[in-house]
Amino acid sequence: MTDAFSEYAWLTIPDLVERLGLAQGRVRRLIEDKHLLAVRRDGVLKVPDDFIDGEMPLTELRGTLFVLADDGFDDEQAMQWLLEVDDSLGVAPIKALKAGRKAEVRRVAQALA
Repeated sequence: MTDAFSEYAWLTIPDLVERLGLAQGRVRRLIEDKHLLAVRRDGVLKVPDDFIDGEMPLTELRGTLFVLADDGFDDEQAMQWLLEVDDSLGVAPIKALKAGRKAEVRRVAQALA
């Protein structure tokens, strides 16, 4: 992962269990079902805090993850794209998603194929 990722707060599985109030198995299922995206940082599976909206995964994230997977992105590549500033969006795609720009983010993601 790049240094650009250091600006984000990262949550481990136990952090997510506490934050979301769910069992560890349910948190792992959210990752498997692409409600959340996790990558290994320092050998530990982690999710950016920006992927959480209150006490649940950011709902706009899942469809975007499917678009990126359809484009051939693996989890590391998808994470990098979501967290680094995209020139056409002017901000990191995750920030655009949180600002309600879901359609625009997905259009840009589809164009990456």
